[in-house]
Amino acid sequence: MRDINRIDTFLQELGTIWKEKCPDWRFGQFIFNVERVMKTHDSDIFYYEEDELLDYIKEMFKEE
Repeated sequence: MRDINRIDTFLQELGTIWKEKCPDWRFGQFIFNVERVMKTHDSDIFYYEEDELLDYIKEMFKEE
């Protein structure tokens, strides 16, 4: 079983990114846009672990 504490860490980091990079987006917009970018790189959000997804999101917003 995965470590349950990963959820709090993930949500805190995701919240920080969301607030800093795109606070006007609704949560659905945030996830939709992340998934859209991932698909352009032949990646599927379904298969990412939380830490990998955070790394991807951080890299995604570096490109801005």
